[in-house]
Amino acid sequence: MISVIFSTYNSPDWMEKTLWGLHYQTFQDFEIIIADDGSTHETQQRIAEFEQASQRNIKHVWQPDDGFQKTRILNKALMEAEGDYVVFTDGDCIMRNDFLAVHDHYREPGYFLSGGYFKLPMSTSKAITRDDIANGRPFDVNWLVANGLKKTHKTMKLTANGWKAKLLNTLTPTNASWNGHNASGWIKDIFAVNGFDERMQYGGEDRELGERLLNRGLKSKQIRYSAICVHLDHARGYATQEMRDKNQAIRNSTKSEKKIWTPYGIEKTEIAQASGS
Repeated sequence: MISVIFSTYNSPDWMEKTLWGLHYQTFQDFEIIIADDGSTHETQQRIAEFEQASQRNIKHVWQPDDGFQKTRILNKALMEAEGDYVVFTDGDCIMRNDFLAVHDHYREPGYFLSGGYFKLPMSTSKAITRDDIANGRPFDVNWLVANGLKKTHKTMKLTANGWKAKLLNTLTPTNASWNGHNASGWIKDIFAVNGFDERMQYGGEDRELGERLLNRGLKSKQIRYSAICVHLDHARGYATQEMRDKNQAIRNSTKSEKKIWTPYGIEKTEIAQASGS
């Protein structure tokens, strides 16, 4: 079984679209874990409504609102995972119906998988309904253009398939990094580096986990043009330059010192010992 983990914060409309994207997957041997970084009761109510409509059970892992603490709630969600393989996305993404099948097909011991997303404007994001998701319309370029998308060369991400997608995965200059909206790996590998660094807030916080995995000897596979999801538009009022600078300093240290473990992750025994507690 695959454990699917996605984060959310007070965006029930977008979260619901993410849930329906998962519901209509061709690959069905998975559980859904929502890593909720302090949403209000409305999110809990929407999850209950989805469970009733879909007949699925959702693991809703919640923590009180303490600012942007995504890494902290992701670690808590990891503790609830029952699968031996974990796929991560975000609660503002809709997955094409073969998304999990692609992650399942390409997973391999000693590797993690790196995908991307296709960004939608706000008008298009709002237009998408459950029926649209069920029928794959968010991945139909003509439908997207009719609903507010400006067509550019980037739509190739949505139209490439088969040998062309594999070729583009090979040719893309984008690094096969750990991208929180579309990445997957073996849970034993994630626990071996102690999960996410909870000091980190917005800005590269997902990638730092991948950098520790690479330092540990894992390799990464590029599936940017094979595992497709669209990203719904939203504001990022929680992001500050201070967060980005702090995160970049941590990432620089991880890379220069080739760190494979963070004492600020799932286990925090080293912090307790250092503080004398």
